[in-house]
Amino acid sequence: MVARLIDEDPEGAYAYSRIALRLASRVAAVREAAGFAAYANQKFSEALAEFRAARRMTGSVELWPVMADCERGLGRPEKALEMAGAPEVQKLDKASQVEMRLVAAGARRDMDQLDAAIVTLQSPELASNSVQPWSARLRYAYADALLAAGREGEAREWFAKAVESDKDGSTDASDRLAEMDGVEFVDAFAEDEDDEDGEGAQVTVSEEAGTRVPADDDDAADDVDDVELADVATDDVDDDIDGGDLQDDVDDEGDDLDDEDGDDSTGDAPVRPRS
Repeated sequence: MVARLIDEDPEGAYAYSRIALRLASRVAAVREAAGFAAYANQKFSEALAEFRAARRMTGSVELWPVMADCERGLGRPEKALEMAGAPEVQKLDKASQVEMRLVAAGARRDMDQLDAAIVTLQSPELASNSVQPWSARLRYAYADALLAAGREGEAREWFAKAVESDKDGSTDASDRLAEMDGVEFVDAFAEDEDDEDGEGAQVTVSEEAGTRVPADDDDAADDVDDVELADVATDDVDDDIDGGDLQDDVDDEGDDLDDEDGDDSTGDAPVRPRS
């Protein structure tokens, strides 16, 4: 659950991780997940403690780069650089070594050592033309460091290379490149609230008779509705009148029948209610 939520809902992932810790604090995977949940919420001290606990349980060094980045988050870039030069780095796989290089370069920038950050990122992995899982982030970091150092021409070149290798959109290299080129993106689907030309006027439908009227012509719509309601009311009155005439005719026929059949009756006949 923590892994599923950590990107979309870091706070929710953190809440789940705290519950998991209470239930299984001696499980290394739980401590590691709790560390990443805390890291995603920038709780670096807590994250570092969980990563250290997981490392003690497993003896693995794979968390070394993220532990160093926690040191950066805690305002200790010197400690991060010290970890970058530790023997544990040699035990990391290629992807983790690149991650460690990114952390070290970030620590240099934290210390305002821009040129040193650029040199730190220069490596065979950066120079390679092949695209690896780490290529986009490494090229992006290099371009960003160059731009911070005022080397805009080189920065643009490396942002373009980052775009080429960023197949899954893990960076905003394309936006940074467009910004450098002065390109502005306009949302073609955005509604123009200031449009006064009146094009594409909306049309409303009268509920009573289906009469189409312009949406902005409220008076016209009201007039149509009033006329239609008046017609309906008139029809009702006509129906009442016709109904009354018909009832009178029925009554007259009843009286005639009574006159023919009621010669022997005495007194007034009881009045039957009209059905």
